[in-house]
Amino acid sequence: MKKVGFNYWKEDNFWIGYLDEWPEYLTQGDSLEDLKVHLRDLFEDLSSEKIPNARSHAELEVA
Repeated sequence: MKKVGFNYWKEDNFWIGYLDEWPEYLTQGDSLEDLKVHLRDLFEDLSSEKIPNARSHAELEVA
């Protein structure tokens, strides 16, 4: 199973978060567990290219 990093915070009555690789795509949940469900769904959509023109992050090795 692959691990994916994410950032999250509680705002009013919702949990807001985004995946490290795609910070411009926010999602929310009623609880932290609900947020994780939405983040998993978002990961599936982004990694399978269901969302067109999604920007990605990568690392480049330089001298």
